[in-house]
Amino acid sequence: QVHLVESGGGLVQAGGSLRLSCAASGRPSARYSVGWFRQAPGKEREFVAGISWSGSNTAYGDFVKGRFTISRDNAKNTVYLQMNSLKPEDTAVYYCAAPARGTYTSRATDYDYWGQGTQVTVSS
Repeated sequence: QVHLVESGGGLVQAGGSLRLSCAASGRPSARYSVGWFRQAPGKEREFVAGISWSGSNTAYGDFVKGRFTISRDNAKNTVYLQMNSLKPEDTAVYYCAAPARGTYTSRATDYDYWGQGTQVTVSS
């Protein structure tokens, strides 16, 4: 079992930055991949970024276009999502998730553990 807690969301103006954190506890928490997803009202949950347990492999959703960076600090059992050049269309609840086994994917259904989410609101 892995328990995930997101933090760092908030209200920011367009063009601004936020850093989200995903703190993990439970099983030897360094040995898991993590994905970040987001969900806006009335829309499906969307893959934002993923990172392998070592941090050596990462992937991003097409809309990111170099604006976001995922990273992790296994000593702190925390995964980060640095978001720059934010746009109003980035407004959503952001979730981190971990699969019970295997590496990250872009499919929300492949993940077994989810955090409660953190709201990101970007004003124009």
